[in-house]
Amino acid sequence: MKIVLPDRTTHTLPRDPVVISDLLHRFGCKPAGVIVLKNGVLVPEDLMAEGDDEIKVIAVSHGG
Repeated sequence: MKIVLPDRTTHTLPRDPVVISDLLHRFGCKPAGVIVLKNGVLVPEDLMAEGDDEIKVIAVSHGG
């Protein structure tokens, strides 16, 4: 599986199933500050990723 972080770095991970929130924690991303796309579709962090999935983590801006 491939994960793309907000700073645009890309990591290739084993194909084993993993909960997306665990991936976020592993790479130091706070769920409240990001949205996650799985194969181009917006998904919640409690979904599983595996195999050839591409996970893209996008930082959201806060403020007013």
